[in-house]
Amino acid sequence: MSTLPRLLVLTDRTQTVGRPLVEVVRIAVHGGARAVVLREKDLPTSERAALAAALRPHVEVLLVASDPTLTFDGGPADGVHLAAADPTPQPAPALVGRSCHDAGELDGARRQGCHYVTVSPAFSSRSKPGYGPALGIDALRGLVATAGVPVFALGGVTPTNAAACLEAGAHGVAVMGEVMRAADPASTVAALGRAIAGAGGEP
Repeated sequence: MSTLPRLLVLTDRTQTVGRPLVEVVRIAVHGGARAVVLREKDLPTSERAALAAALRPHVEVLLVASDPTLTFDGGPADGVHLAAADPTPQPAPALVGRSCHDAGELDGARRQGCHYVTVSPAFSSRSKPGYGPALGIDALRGLVATAGVPVFALGGVTPTNAAACLEAGAHGVAVMGEVMRAADPASTVAALGRAIAGAGGEP
């Protein structure tokens, strides 16, 4: 993969309103999603591996949260997305991202050679309400300016505010609940894609 897509979809099976996670992701991919981060970190390794194997045929770029060693039929994943406190894997996978929430974590991720970071919460978020006050666009712009690594705005991102994130300098946006909860995940992803394209990005 030469260029990171502008949209990352993060999974959360607890927000799919009773629908199978793989089906929700498949529909999101139909709407234009190219990159998916498999979370579900509470599951046993064997169940996460089964989910990864089920997602692999549908997803162009499949990342696994916090487990660079996860192996599965149809694998391996294309990379790993690390939590803020996760150790840096050695050897590093081909693609490494990390969750960041402030300038210090961004500096650490850059020094570790991460290929991208998520910065959150960009806006108020139903999915993770306990992650502190929303940054807002001005603070996001300030963090992006010094990040030195592609930034995906995460938390409360919708088709309405996605363009503002790119206009603030973010490489793209990362979305979880907005897609997982959507009655039609394909339509939501398509709307995010139009917002990204409207801000000059290529979804």
